[in-house]
Amino acid sequence: MEYRPDLNISSDPDVYPPSEDSILLIESLDIHTGEQVLEIGCGSGIVSIHCALNGAEVTCGDINPKAVKLARRNAVQNGVNIHARDTDLYKAFPERFDTIIFNLPYLPVEEEGELAKAWSGGKDGMGPLPELLAHAPEHLNAGGRVVVVVSSLMDQDRLEEVLADRPVRCLGELPLFFEKLRVLEIRF
Repeated sequence: MEYRPDLNISSDPDVYPPSEDSILLIESLDIHTGEQVLEIGCGSGIVSIHCALNGAEVTCGDINPKAVKLARRNAVQNGVNIHARDTDLYKAFPERFDTIIFNLPYLPVEEEGELAKAWSGGKDGMGPLPELLAHAPEHLNAGGRVVVVVSSLMDQDRLEEVLADRPVRCLGELPLFFEKLRVLEIRF
């Protein structure tokens, strides 16, 4: 998809703002008309909005209730329809999707607070990735995929272990001065 900087995206000091990783994720995604997309950890809603603008049927959620409200507002401001729910991973999503997207908390830090949940991935930086992948088959249509952002700062051995035995493809990467971000597509 092409990133659209002209969108009207409001912010909230308690919600993770669109950043380099959000833009990398958007530019790495290939979304088709009618594709059923679930974005977990939607933040401001910018990724979900881009997916909806590309014709996807978008459902999204966040553990932060302020993010869910902001994503809804930003969708309305940009003339798209998304279904946003308060959730912790899959808890609010009984249905199945073609694509599950998560710009997950990948920094190897253990910070506390509502906003810190957006980047604090624990000691190894894996955050909720193992649980996300373990339960993905229950939420994916046949041939579905999970698309996530990962960092070179994560425990790379643990990442390899979690991704073992799954077809993985790198959709995009962004070298930064202190880390390299990659967008991975994991097929199920």
